[in-house]
Amino acid sequence: MGECNIDHSQKDVQEKYQSQKEFLPQDIHPLFNHFFEKEHTQDIWNEVFHLLKKYDLVTEEERSERNNKLKLVLKNV
Repeated sequence: MGECNIDHSQKDVQEKYQSQKEFLPQDIHPLFNHFFEKEHTQDIWNEVFHLLKKYDLVTEEERSERNNKLKLVLKNV
């Protein structure tokens, strides 16, 4: 993924999550629910946004990598 200089808000991340939700594994949904209940640093918001960005268009291998990264971030914040 390329670098992006745009800061994404919680609302941006929630909207991106909603648009990609149907493509994500079921076991990740509760993690997002918990994630959105808390405050996070700008770096975390940006990282999660970019892991979700165009999720529906990536290969299965890329999805697997993103799923692992998402779980790591969502479980540790």
